Amino acid sequence: MTIMRAVALVLRSFRQPRAAIALAILLLCAFGTGGCAVGPDFVRPAPPPASRYTAEPLRGEGASADEQTQHIAWGQNIEGAWWSLFRSDAIDDLVAQAVDHNRTLAASMATLAQAQELALARAGSQYPQVNLVAGAGRQQYGKEFLGPIGIAPFTYFAVGPTVSYTLDYTGGVARGVEQQYALAEVERHQLDAAYLAVTGRAVMQILTIASVHAQIATVETILAQDRDNLRLVQSAFDNGSVAREDIVSAQSQIANDMTLLPPLRQELATARHALAVVLGRAPASALPGDLDLAQITLPLQVPVSLPSELAHRRPDILAAEARLHAATSAVGVAQSNLYPKIQLTASAGQQSLKADQLFDRANNAWSIISGLTAPVFDGGTLRAEKRAAVDAMHASAASYEQTVLEAFAQVADLLEGLDHDAEQLDAQAHARQAAQSSLELARISYQEGDAGLLQVLDAERSFQQARLGYVRATAQRYLDTVQLFLALGGTSPMTAQLRSEPPHVL
Repeated sequence: MTIMRAVALVLRSFRQPRAAIALAILLLCAFGTGGCAVGPDFVRPAPPPASRYTAEPLRGEGASADEQTQHIAWGQNIEGAWWSLFRSDAIDDLVAQAVDHNRTLAASMATLAQAQELALARAGSQYPQVNLVAGAGRQQYGKEFLGPIGIAPFTYFAVGPTVSYTLDYTGGVARGVEQQYALAEVERHQLDAAYLAVTGRAVMQILTIASVHAQIATVETILAQDRDNLRLVQSAFDNGSVAREDIVSAQSQIANDMTLLPPLRQELATARHALAVVLGRAPASALPGDLDLAQITLPLQVPVSLPSELAHRRPDILAAEARLHAATSAVGVAQSNLYPKIQLTASAGQQSLKADQLFDRANNAWSIISGLTAPVFDGGTLRAEKRAAVDAMHASAASYEQTVLEAFAQVADLLEGLDHDAEQLDAQAHARQAAQSSLELARISYQEGDAGLLQVLDAERSFQQARLGYVRATAQRYLDTVQLFLALGGTSPMTAQLRSEPPHVL
């Protein structure tokens, strides 16, 4: 209907029926010629045949959903926001702030909008280009144009529409539009990747802060017990039951344990600064208070999508697929350049030497022009460009396959990591229990006079180190769980639900 209206607007200015009919037939034939698009049609790559990520069964595969241990739910996708699986209001609130105010997301959204507008602009080239031309001037032709014929200077007035259309019988223009939309699709998946990265960084920093708080609390407990031991040794020394070497040993233990705090405090500061940046704030801005790792629930059921499904979920794989689509379309564009170009142009209007007679019937003017440009000799440029486009398509296909393989390897590493985290946590739990039993026996032996004070101090040191190791193993399990959710593609955001306006500036 839009094309017909455009044709009708042009024809209304014609007074000669034959000319109007000829132009109508020419334009309608041009519009109706779909042609067949040259070049290969894009076919979405088939999912890889792999049915699992690791060669050997994992420990988490055999766990039951009823057990209080982390287990893998094969073939299930993450439902809803992936970070909600940790059941923490603090995480939910901070991630929402990050999505609203992060600058990386704002830049990705603007880039996507730009790519979509460029695709729309390219799509406009498929339709007739209609312009209204008007002009007025005074002119005199010289001998070069008229020879011995002389025409006095004259003033002219002209107004009317012009229509131009490139006959896309090879589909080259359509392939260019297809390519631009594929590039816009790349940016859409880049936005999904940015969304995943921002939410992942937010949760990782939150867990890191909570973990470091727990480690600092453990070290402070160790130091408190070191000071109690020093007072105990000092009292024994005053009573003459121990030597001065025991006091020096207790003081040395306090000094050694004090060295644990500065690196943890630095790690805490770094994590808080990183969280502030993710939230779109300056590092000096206020952040929520202490985050307790014990108040964050470790997801016991870990949904793990199948490899064939992962290829259709991860933003980086989908972006590589869209790049392959764009490269495939570019081959069609390059091949269409080998064919002649047909340009159709029509104009109609009024031309007069006097302004008040501009719209008289006698002053009608029109033209229908067709032009053909065919490559005859270009030194092999066009064919070389087509071969280059084919090579680029092959490169994009290889890059896509490499992206899929790396994604599978990342998931496999993290699945193995969760298995090893569970083993490490069990080992740390046993070490803590053994160290606690050893400490209790050492204290009993010391009270009965069968052991020295140094044995008690050594047992306490081992127990506190085992406690600290258990806290670190627990935190690592949380962090690896987050990394696995991210490697599985997390949650694809609904772009319409993201903020459309840029975040507030600092």
